[in-house]
Amino acid sequence: MAITNRWLLPEGVEEILPPKAQELEQLCRTILDLFATWGYEFVIPPMVEYLESLLTGTGEDLDLDTFKLIDQLSGRLMGIRADITPQVARIDAHLLKRDTPVRLSYLGSVLHARPGKSGETRSLLQVGAELYGHAGIASDIEIVKLMLATLKQVGISKTYIDIGHIGIFRTLSAESTLHVEQQAAVFEALQRKAKDELKSLYKTWQVTDVASHALLDLIALNGDISVLDEAKQRLKKCSPKISRYIDEIKTLAESIAALSDATINIDLAELRGYNYHTGMIYSAFVAGAGQGLAFGGRYDDIGRVFGRSRPATGFSTDVKSLLKQQTQSPTPATRIFAPAITDAVLDEKINVLRSTGHIVIKELEGQQASASTMGCDQKLVLENGAWIIKDINQ
Repeated sequence: MAITNRWLLPEGVEEILPPKAQELEQLCRTILDLFATWGYEFVIPPMVEYLESLLTGTGEDLDLDTFKLIDQLSGRLMGIRADITPQVARIDAHLLKRDTPVRLSYLGSVLHARPGKSGETRSLLQVGAELYGHAGIASDIEIVKLMLATLKQVGISKTYIDIGHIGIFRTLSAESTLHVEQQAAVFEALQRKAKDELKSLYKTWQVTDVASHALLDLIALNGDISVLDEAKQRLKKCSPKISRYIDEIKTLAESIAALSDATINIDLAELRGYNYHTGMIYSAFVAGAGQGLAFGGRYDDIGRVFGRSRPATGFSTDVKSLLKQQTQSPTPATRIFAPAITDAVLDEKINVLRSTGHIVIKELEGQQASASTMGCDQKLVLENGAWIIKDINQ
């Protein structure tokens, strides 16, 4: 590589410079402090793990997103995490081993081997909250409420929430006469909302059973909360489980509608995270953002491979994406310039100011840059034997 190109970063990997880096760090603190007030305990999983542990129970999508490397000590295959949630599930199941509901939060970098469908960053700063040990709808409601509260931390006042339920597709697929390859084709068509294509496939396959045609109905079952009544009517001949799943969605949607001004959309053909999630799934969007900002859902089975099958639900978001949506930049902190003078009283003054949260920039001996050039708007000046703070232009 030519020496002039050594500054290049890999595609989809970026660095953050001042003052944005400071704003990002402050936003991380704000979110983690919010999580703490809800009782979520902070954990720090490792950046790399042995691959079999890192990918257990997560499905093919995460496997393709994970960078692999060889551990020089053991010779075993390792992976750089592409998602922190499975690591936190391992911590709950294998390390904490509590019998009570457990609330855990996390913050850390994740790396994707490939960009998303829209070519977004491969290097995310993921923050999230997970609730283990409770199978009821109350834990899903709490997670969605916390997700909305997180978005409000960056000034997002109008949020759109999409809600689906993986259990509906799973149940209908199991009851249908479709074989594995046909189910995969239906799954792919549902994600694209390709109703005419699916009808054509059914005609070719000569599909006539109720459950298979109910899968076709899922495409049209999206809209506001009222679509759930239509869903119950259309799917009433299917397993009783379906009716229970629809009731779960309705309870969640009505609870969120009563507590916030979020616009709620129901989409029973939404299958995000199918190989990972087991129940309700939810995504948060804002107008003009294109891609979703926060994603969550129930994933009850993942802890089984770590020794304990625990009910689990949670959400995560990329703090970098949240920062882009921040409606008001933080007020820049005042920076105080101190002269390059050896003076014990001056040093004590500087220490006191720094201990109370002020930013003090000490001039370096021989430097040419002035106080204003250094980004300072105030300065320490010796008057009547005391060091006092004055504005730069005074």
